[in-house]
This record gives sequence, structure tokens and C-alpha cells, in this order.
Amino acid sequence: MNQAPIRVVIAKPGLDGHDRGAKVVARALRDAGMEVVYTGLRQTPQQIVAAVVQEDARVLGLSILSGAHNQIFPEVMRLLKEQGADDVLVFAGGIIPDGDVPGLKALGIREIFQPGTNTDDVVAFIKREIGA
Repeated sequence: MNQAPIRVVIAKPGLDGHDRGAKVVARALRDAGMEVVYTGLRQTPQQIVAAVVQEDARVLGLSILSGAHNQIFPEVMRLLKEQGADDVLVFAGGIIPDGDVPGLKALGIREIFQPGTNTDDVVAFIKREIGA
């Protein structure tokens, strides 16, 4: 029996207007056999969590460049818990200062990928954490 593909939502929260990195990651995950839903630009935390729940995703990738991660990510994590989806594996990428990483991980974000990360590392992280 084949195992179902890992379902991943890739989201661009906030007012970011640049999504090349998110699309590169989404494509790499798709090429690795995952089912990927890309939410598009300028998503609210409510829209992101609704997509995760609706798609029954096991993984959520947040991509942010605006510097609003300390405001937006806690709300996403709160809403995931509120919706009973706090078992979703959450990772983030983008322009996130090293000093902000410990606080974001304390929220439950499992990994932060900085610019220049090899997409193979993101794929390996998800597979390892999901147990695939």
C-alpha cells in the first residue's frame, strides 16, 4: 500500500509582494513528491490557517520578507491551536534575524530557513520530521 503524499501549504503572510523564494520551495517540495498548495501573496493569518484546515495539510511553510514575523507568526500559531491544527509541522523562511529565531521556535515553529538555504535541506527536514 502506498503512503499518501505529504500535503504542504506554502503561505506568504502580510504585505510581502515578492514570492520567488516561496515558489522555489513549493516547486522543490512538489518535485520531491509532496502535494503543495501555494496560497498566493498577502495572506492574513486567518486565511492561512483556513487553507491548512481545508487542505488537511500536515505541513505549513511560511515565507516572509517584510519583517513582520514577530507579529504575524504568533497569530498563525494561535489560530492553528484554536482550530485544533496544532499538530501541523510549521517551518518558516525569509528575512528573519538570528536574534528572532529562538522566540519563533518557542512558539512551536520547528525550523527557520535563512536565505540561501538549499531546497534539498527543506525537503529532508520535512521528511525527517513527518517520518516519511
